[in-house]
Amino acid sequence: AAVPLKDMKLMDVKLGQLPTWLAMRDFTPGGILGAIRRGYDRYYNKYINVRKGGLGGISMVLAGYVVISYIWSYSHLKHDRHRKYH
Repeated sequence: AAVPLKDMKLMDVKLGQLPTWLAMRDFTPGGILGAIRRGYDRYYNKYINVRKGGLGGISMVLAGYVVISYIWSYSHLKHDRHRKYH
């Protein structure tokens, strides 16, 4: 049985179907919050809520935090990089 385009996951969508698939998405605040909630639940159940936990899930959160903080402070860092020290 073929899955309707509306119910397909992003990884299963072909490149030519992408604009149509995006047009079917729910971009209302409730829809965006629902998508974030589903993503968080999937992540939590896969990496955090496991019987024999490891450092994988927590290290991904920390790596994400480091990347985001670097992006936020990049303009300040770029300004410092061009300054001459002497």
